[in-house]
Amino acid sequence: MNPRSTAATAARVLTQLRRDPRTVVLVLAVPPVLIALFRWVLDGQPETFDRIGVPLVGIFPLISMFLVTSITMLRERTTGTLERLMTMPLRRADLLFGYGLAFGLVAAIQAGGTAGVAFCVLGLDVVGSPALVVCLAVANALLGMSLGLFVSAFASTEFQVAQFMPAVIMPQILLCGLIVPRDQMAGALQAVSDVLPMSYAVDALTHVATSATADRSLIVDIVVVLGVTVLALALGAATLRRRTP
Repeated sequence: MNPRSTAATAARVLTQLRRDPRTVVLVLAVPPVLIALFRWVLDGQPETFDRIGVPLVGIFPLISMFLVTSITMLRERTTGTLERLMTMPLRRADLLFGYGLAFGLVAAIQAGGTAGVAFCVLGLDVVGSPALVVCLAVANALLGMSLGLFVSAFASTEFQVAQFMPAVIMPQILLCGLIVPRDQMAGALQAVSDVLPMSYAVDALTHVATSATADRSLIVDIVVVLGVTVLALALGAATLRRRTP
């Protein structure tokens, strides 16, 4: 991978985003608005908001970045931009990691803003470190970004990309332990949840919400989330196609 080519790709993507203020506003504003809406729905139940709100601080940016990055990469192929870029001395890894770097910066801003609203405006309270919650929210946003870049290779239209949302993200939301604790699920469902990255993301955020100590399980959860992020980017680079048939 060539760092110079990767940085140039990231700069190009950020320039494109800057020229699309509506997308920028939606990406940065929707997750904080959703977490605020959730707080108002639970008005009078602050303990419930503290319990579920912390995982949602990570889940909302993950979902948003998944959609934005998958659609953006698909448009690069359908408009011919990707094909023109790959005629240049630019490796697939340089291209995809450049996108990852650009959207990673956006993801960090988005997750930081969501966590800031949750803690400073909505009064979210955790036993552990709020700074660690912010870092985990950023990691979740990066996970969503990498999954979005990966699955975009398997879609030929924006409608198909949208269908990956219920196919890839919704099962993880149902099985990650947010609704029902994973140890109370049927054996088969628990086995499936054990291989889904969002399960580890929610476990890490729940741990910080309820404990001030960083034990081995928290470290394992963080390593899994970051590992899947890198793996998804690598697989995305391996399956990247110049154009959409």
